[in-house]
Amino acid sequence: MKGQRPVDLPLHTFAWPLAAIASITHRITGVLLFVGIALLLYLADLALGSQEGFAAAAKLIGEPLPKLILLAVLAALTYHIVAGIKHLLLDFHIGDSLVGGRVGAQLSIVITVVLVALMGVWLW
Repeated sequence: MKGQRPVDLPLHTFAWPLAAIASITHRITGVLLFVGIALLLYLADLALGSQEGFAAAAKLIGEPLPKLILLAVLAALTYHIVAGIKHLLLDFHIGDSLVGGRVGAQLSIVITVVLVALMGVWLW
């Protein structure tokens, strides 16, 4: 019997529930924020250092790639905050059922998409 067991579990074959994907994404955005904060601190240091630094930071943010990176950091922050509020509500036993978890995950994603779209319009 031991020889017939799988050696490893291929994770791509599982049907992950939306609540699990939302929870994993919340953790991933936390890691991305740890890295993204370094970029934001660099921009803040550059902009607050002098008038030339402010002009350099403004020029940098005006370019498409840094603007896209900034939007990605803001999107990670937005999702992390929205999902964090959902987790706080779960601590108060609001939406801690199977259906509530699914609806909470859906709402987290929808609210984040709407807010990120508004930020994208604001940045561009």
